[in-house]
Amino acid sequence: MSSAQAERRPAAAGFAPDAEIVHIVGARPNFVKAAPVVAALEARGVRQAVVHTGQHYDDRMSAVFFRELGLPRPDVDLGVGSGSHAEQTAALMVGLEREFTTRSPGLVIVYGDVNSTLAAALVAAKLHIPVAHVEAGLRSFDWTMPEEVNRRVTDQLSDVLFATSPEAVGHLAHEGVDVDRVHLVGNPMIDTLLGNIDRFDTAALRARLDLPDAYVAATLHRPANVDDPAIVARLAARLHEVADQVDVVMPVHPRGAKAFAAAGLGDHPRMRLLDPLGYVDFVTLVRGSTAVVTDSGGVQEETTILGVPCLTLRPNTERPVTITHGTNRLVVDSELPGLVAKILAGETPGAPTVADVPPLWDGRAGERIATILAGR
Repeated sequence: MSSAQAERRPAAAGFAPDAEIVHIVGARPNFVKAAPVVAALEARGVRQAVVHTGQHYDDRMSAVFFRELGLPRPDVDLGVGSGSHAEQTAALMVGLEREFTTRSPGLVIVYGDVNSTLAAALVAAKLHIPVAHVEAGLRSFDWTMPEEVNRRVTDQLSDVLFATSPEAVGHLAHEGVDVDRVHLVGNPMIDTLLGNIDRFDTAALRARLDLPDAYVAATLHRPANVDDPAIVARLAARLHEVADQVDVVMPVHPRGAKAFAAAGLGDHPRMRLLDPLGYVDFVTLVRGSTAVVTDSGGVQEETTILGVPCLTLRPNTERPVTITHGTNRLVVDSELPGLVAKILAGETPGAPTVADVPPLWDGRAGERIATILAGR
């Protein structure tokens, strides 16, 4: 780390104890990660506000999460909506600059790697407002992923970095981040999962959705999987091969809905396409499944704790701990039918036995973050 970086970014949080903390959330993964942090800070009497950027803006992708997770109603909803990366990030920066200038927060907390995260970190840094990044240090080393750009830039702009796994700490050290600014706290997404575990009633969901005892849950939304019609058509064909063996239940993300419809994904009689689900219903669907096919980072983590075989349709993952300590496996689409057949036969091909969970994935990450920020 250069001396200029050391002077500009203090090792401690660097904000007044009575100053307002502003949480920036914009997409459904942010809500799941923020909920335990907001609750833990509230329990300590910290003054805080939640700014929803509106990056995910319809009820199925946004409002239902606030209701289910007990998050306070956002103090501000910027309502930015969709657009290209440049359009969305620019609109986010304009709205957030106005909000930060009005509020003068003592600290801005950002979550994950979405465009809202990057925009908030950029605006706060230029206004000399300290930034804390929850889920810092994750790396896929794939610069074609917009999320990789977002997380790397955000980490360089952050004053306090909260890591979910040991390898994330190592990545930050390799990049020259001052060790005093990095804290291994565990995974707040797992706090939310464990805090709601009794609500994931698989029998009730099967009855309500008329699901069979055995099914594969699928969810795909990454640009590399849903933006190219040729790739979408190939994935639809592979999922049909899986559906030849077992029902496939897939809540369809808005990003890929039109492409999958054009590819005829729903034409197979054992493909069950659903609208996006709320948090409780979605995790219940995953918990009750025989296996999961996904490209989601969060689902890789959730299946690690739930013990469900996870086949991740990506060439890399920023969460390798879900492979070494979980049930996750990176796959290409041609492997799907054969791997699902083995799982149905009772095998767990290529996946380790879940002997333990990743370090500090114990449901107390939010408390650790709050203790560091509030000093108590």
